[in-house]
Order: sequence, then C-alpha cells, then structure tokens
Amino acid sequence: MLTRARGIPLPWSNAYGLARTLLALGTAGTLAFSSTATLFRPVVTIGAYPLCQGMTAGGAFCLVPRGQFDLLRWLSVVVLLVVASGWRPRFTALPHAYISFSVFSGIAIGDGGDQITWILSLLLALVALGDGRRWHWQTPESPAAGVPSTRATRGWALLGTSAWTVARLQMAFLYFQASVAKLPHTEWADGSAMYYWANNSSFGFPEWLRPLTDPVVRSPAGVAALTWVPVALELALAAALLMPQRRRWALLPLGIAFHLGIAVLMGLWSFAFAMWAGLFLLLTPVGHGFPLLATGRSRQKATACASAPPDDSSPATPGAASPPSAPRPLVS
Repeated sequence: MLTRARGIPLPWSNAYGLARTLLALGTAGTLAFSSTATLFRPVVTIGAYPLCQGMTAGGAFCLVPRGQFDLLRWLSVVVLLVVASGWRPRFTALPHAYISFSVFSGIAIGDGGDQITWILSLLLALVALGDGRRWHWQTPESPAAGVPSTRATRGWALLGTSAWTVARLQMAFLYFQASVAKLPHTEWADGSAMYYWANNSSFGFPEWLRPLTDPVVRSPAGVAALTWVPVALELALAAALLMPQRRRWALLPLGIAFHLGIAVLMGLWSFAFAMWAGLFLLLTPVGHGFPLLATGRSRQKATACASAPPDDSSPATPGAASPPSAPRPLVS
C-alpha cells in the first residue's frame, strides 16, 4: 500500500523577498528624508520622544545618547538598504525587525505604516531565519524527486509558512477593520468624506494636483466615487483569502494603484510601502516566485515544497516509483 507524501510549501521565494525589500525601503525613506529634530521631538501631554518606557526602552534609540541619534539613524539606513538588496536574509532578518521596532516605538511622527512594518518585519523574520539563500531574489531549487528533505528544512518551512499565513490573516483583518470602521460615519455613508480629506490642512491634496483634483472633488459624483470605491476595494481585499487565486491576481494591481494614489494625494509614502508589502503577502500564494525577479541557477519552478517522508508503518512496495503527486498547501 502506497501513501501520499505530505508537502509543506517552501516559503523562500522572491515574492516574500519583494515584501521584505518594500518594508525596508519604506523605513529607510522615513529615516533618510526626515531630520533627527523632526523624528525625535516633544509631543504635548506625552513628552519627548523616544519615551523609553516599558518595552520601548529596548529600542535602539533608547540605548544611545541623544547626541548620537544622527549617527544611529544613518547606520540604520545602511542596514535597511542591505536588507532591501536581498543579501543573506537569514542574517539580516533580526536586524530588520529590530530597526522596525525601534523606529515605530521611538519616533514622534509615527503612523499606521510604521506599525504595520514592525508587525510584518517580525513575521517575515520567522520566514527569513530558515532562508539559506545568498539573495532573497533567488528561486530555491526543488528537492530531488523521491529524496525527502531534512527534518530541519521541514521545520523551518513549516515555521515560515505559518508566519506568512499569519501575515495574510493580519492584512485581511486590517482591510476589514479599515472598511467597516468607516461605515458608521455620516460623511462616509453619504459619500462626502473625501471632500473633507482633500481639503485637510495636514493630509490634503497637494497644490500642484489641484487643477486635476478640484473638479473631481467638487463634483457630487466624483467625490462620491472617491469616497465609496476605496471602501468597496478594502472590503474586497478583506475577503481575498476566500476567493480563488485568479481573483486575487486581479485585486493585486488595484490594491497597488490604490495605495499609490494615497501616497501621491496625501503624502503617506512609508504607509504605501508597508501596504504594498502586505498586499504581496496577502494576494500571492505562499512560496510563489515572480519569473522576472528570479535570479540564480534554478528558474524551473515558481513554487517548491519540502516533502515529508511517508509513514514508517507503510510497507515498502518494490517496482518502479510512482509519479510524484502535487504538494499539498498545508501539512496534513
């Protein structure tokens, strides 16, 4: 009697690598294009940042004197650029997560993008710790047919796949909360919310785009579309894990364009990079590789699997080996 081999998808693909790169570039941009005086300053009723209280006291900016913040800021940028390059993900995983935490917990002007970056970089660190490739752009070679991978490889693959799955659930919940939280507010219900956001003193549309955006915002149909289409798209992204893969592929360019629009119109670039990373994790299959990004010796398969050996209790069957079956997406 033959038993089917149990497969664990190998999560070490350039899709997760692209997500790491986007996260690192977003944080590097925050540190490089914002001055130390802007990032670390007093906030009314709260105090001077970094606060260094409780768990946040472990952040990098709490471990050096304030006079060395500039040096630490640029050292962090260098590390993040190394992470973004894709070099040795196993070695850069924890420094990436630690810098993301230090920025999120230490700066005075943090936004939702910094929090998302910290959470996703921590989850992706669990993927990267098992990634032995030189570059995270390389396509991993599939295990040889009939030769089971090592127990350590299966363990790291299971940990990485689990972390990627948690990241997908986190992104789905994030989009669900973002859409549902808008519904009770009158401005979102009647379609006028984007009129107020467009003219907001902090996040309003830039002056150089006003000739294009003002006619749309001042039109009842235009402002209603700007208000309701994002809510509908966020609801669709929240339900993406319930859809077949072909529909997730269709949502990917829509989600990228959506966050590009937010970045251009409202200036939230670090938020956009974090959400783009989250979109690739949410909408691409675990272990998927993009052929255009693939480097290295093996480009034969976009998704590989670590095969577990059959049960020891199954009797050996002589004769020709049967064709390998397609890997299951989860451990059975």
